[in-house]
Amino acid sequence: MTAARALLLVLLPLFAGCQSLFHAEAPAPAGDRLQGMLTRQGDAWQLQPCSQLPALRLRDTKDGELLELASALMADGQTQLFADVRGALDLQQATLTVNRLYRLQGEGPGCNDTNFPRLILRASGNEPGWSLMITGDGLLLERPGEPALALPYLEEQLPEGQLAFTSEANRQRLQLWVTPQRCQDSASGAVTHLSAQLRLDDGKVLRGCAYYGGARND
Repeated sequence: MTAARALLLVLLPLFAGCQSLFHAEAPAPAGDRLQGMLTRQGDAWQLQPCSQLPALRLRDTKDGELLELASALMADGQTQLFADVRGALDLQQATLTVNRLYRLQGEGPGCNDTNFPRLILRASGNEPGWSLMITGDGLLLERPGEPALALPYLEEQLPEGQLAFTSEANRQRLQLWVTPQRCQDSASGAVTHLSAQLRLDDGKVLRGCAYYGGARND
């Protein structure tokens, strides 16, 4: 466990009682959400789920957009990608008809991400680098050369599917805005379903990408 995550585990339970959420739980989207490793088998694409499900043949309902993105990411010689998708699961036919892409990436822990089940949202960006993790207990902001910040937050639902996560604790003010808009990481090439904008108390505005974790049923 990193020192930053140890800090999160120590501090956030103290903040949990102060946290207030504006977000009302939305009905679960149609279909099953699955994570797994995506590979190409000739002209077909196969997802090996992180769970105990058998390998599934992938079908793309959005004019092949997902598979085009996967092909582009594999162009540099990668043989598999981590995919986080939602769709109609047919175990008899061993197929998954995808109707929503959350994340597609060639780097990272993939199925071994132990934080994913409790994660509400993760956002990150480059130049300068930053990473923000949000759980039900609080948020953790990490930046190279800066001390990690573990803070409580308020969540607000905004028009057109946007969300705002705001904290003003410990004389630290920050606000994260996320928008349902496809985003590609400028360094890794990873594709996610949300764009992000982080506003800090010193006036800085940092941009990046974001995705919902396993604790968010959107």
